[in-house]
Amino acid sequence: MTADDVVRLFADETRVRAFAAVALGARTAAEVVERTGLSAKDALGALRRLEERELLVSDGGGLAVSYGHFRGLARAAAGAEPPRDHGSGDERTETLLRTFVRDGRLVRLPAQWERKKVVLRHLAERSFEPGREYSEREVNDRLRAWCEGGAVDHVTLRRYLVDLHHLDRQGGIYRRSPEDTALRD
Repeated sequence: MTADDVVRLFADETRVRAFAAVALGARTAAEVVERTGLSAKDALGALRRLEERELLVSDGGGLAVSYGHFRGLARAAAGAEPPRDHGSGDERTETLLRTFVRDGRLVRLPAQWERKKVVLRHLAERSFEPGREYSEREVNDRLRAWCEGGAVDHVTLRRYLVDLHHLDRQGGIYRRSPEDTALRD
């Protein structure tokens, strides 16, 4: 996400009102609805979008502004932090991966299924060699490394990777099939 993306995000009045309510102390969606006069549907949609773009976070006490994320955006806009390249070769994919994968860690999974599949494919490609066999412990260790400090656990990632056929599982042995890489081409 860039500073320009934030401007585009805040071009929507509903999102601005929801963000402002949280910035001024609203900690729950109900409080945002009460303080803004937005419908529950509009408020929830705006909050979800703001959380997806990491402008708001859910901490132990409820919703909060992600001031650290804003500081990072300011540094990037000033040229202090170059955009990370995940090696996909596609700018839309790179933008998506920069949003959800930082410093070799999965911040969280996207809510939208198509985006989630892109991020999971990236994790599979970076974690497992096609054709090589992995024990469940090896799979867990590799996926735990992605999950440190994030909102997703390694078991959830493993289940998604198996369900999407990025990993095949037989008798406690996992393997990334060569067909998985052929599907991408």
